[in-house]
Amino acid sequence: MNLAEFCLTHAHADLSKTALEVVGPGGALEETWTYGDLQQAVLSVAAGLRARGLEAGDRVLLRIGHSSDFPLMYFGAIAGGFVPIPTSDQLTEGEVGKILTDSGARLVLHDGSSPVPETTEVPLLGPGEIDDLKKAEPGEFAVTKDEDPAFLIYTSGTSGTPKGVLHAQRSATARLAAHVGWIGLTPGDRLLHSGAFNWSYTLTVGLMDPWIKGATSVVYKGPRDPEVWPEILEASQATLFAAVPSLYRRILKYGDVSSASFPALRHGLTAGEGLSAELHALWRERTGRDLYEALGMSEVSTYLSSGPDVPVKPGATGKPQPGRNVALLKETDEGILETEAGETGLLCVHRDEPGLMLCYWNRPEETRAAFKGPWFVTGDRMRKDGDGYFWYEGRADDLMNAFGYRVAPEEVERVLLDHPNVQEVAVTEREMRPGVSLIAAFIVPQDLEQFDEEDLASFAVRSLAEYKQPKIYKALQQLPRTPTGKIRRKALAVNC
Repeated sequence: MNLAEFCLTHAHADLSKTALEVVGPGGALEETWTYGDLQQAVLSVAAGLRARGLEAGDRVLLRIGHSSDFPLMYFGAIAGGFVPIPTSDQLTEGEVGKILTDSGARLVLHDGSSPVPETTEVPLLGPGEIDDLKKAEPGEFAVTKDEDPAFLIYTSGTSGTPKGVLHAQRSATARLAAHVGWIGLTPGDRLLHSGAFNWSYTLTVGLMDPWIKGATSVVYKGPRDPEVWPEILEASQATLFAAVPSLYRRILKYGDVSSASFPALRHGLTAGEGLSAELHALWRERTGRDLYEALGMSEVSTYLSSGPDVPVKPGATGKPQPGRNVALLKETDEGILETEAGETGLLCVHRDEPGLMLCYWNRPEETRAAFKGPWFVTGDRMRKDGDGYFWYEGRADDLMNAFGYRVAPEEVERVLLDHPNVQEVAVTEREMRPGVSLIAAFIVPQDLEQFDEEDLASFAVRSLAEYKQPKIYKALQQLPRTPTGKIRRKALAVNC
């Protein structure tokens, strides 16, 4: 199968139906793409990339913001048998350079505004060349197998360097279970997603899911302040809205929201962060609609959720989606065993799951370490109650959650250690109130009297994407450590 072909031809014979709408400030309609338009443009991009000399499996780095060019280049690369690498337009030039080197990308497509390395031997195609790709004579979808690479997503690595997660063409089929167990998606839906395209949450729910189902994806291109979303939801007539919980919270705080707002909306979808019982109750009280939560990660498609057919149990993540093979496991002297009801264990997904990654790019040892027998270990600690609902109990590692992005503290620490007044640093996630956490940096300065929080924050801006930057800085005389010398990050988060 070819992922792009599956998404664009699976459930819709009517090529005149609207597949994509781009709306601007106030929800004003700026672009409309039918399924016929979309297929032709995607196949043109695929042909244009072939004409550039790309071969099957070659990687293509995308430096494109929130516009229709992103899905055209992303699905065009997959349609041609190439492997797109979506990246955040927030990344700095240095961060992009690391991904470019690690991935071995043959080509970079950029929009002229997202940072790219100034010096590189890899060809850079800007807005003019992108327009040329869209005008190429359309070809055919490449013939690819289920297990062939489809796309490569980079996530924060614990070594302080970005880590690539390679996904297969088959991953599109994994989305069908989410349509039933989480989204409640129908061909008549209009789905608006608030996230950036580089994020797997947006790529799947915002683009792949509506197109697999023959629905309409609504893309917003404009200022992203929380107070603008109620107007966009209403003007676009979105029937489904996908966002992180923190955005729903900010919409309630800054937006004009009531039960009469955005009448077309059936319910909201959340992922990326835990949905607190308090926020769910507040959203229901103000809008009269439900929020349905799902759990997933860069390595695996969403697999636990609530939805129209799985009533929300406030505070719980939900149940396994239809067909998902998940388990809570623990290591014992007798080997790997499943937990008893109510007992906390590590959430694991069976290796047969079609949404599971192929591997960590060029990291065979880390790939092997991620599996226990036939199970992929997610790192999430959870428990299951007597009704079959799963409850989140934290991470088994130190990965932080920054507005839905998982960030390794080591990556942030590695940058801050380059500051001349930083002797030691520990970075951790600090909960400010239920459902709201910020990245905090604890510094042992070379000179305590010269410690300058603003200077350190400015230093971080030059090397880290905005969502990776600490929001709290605190100077300490020394960092808390275990008897073996390991930093006790949890103690910092609670006690400092």
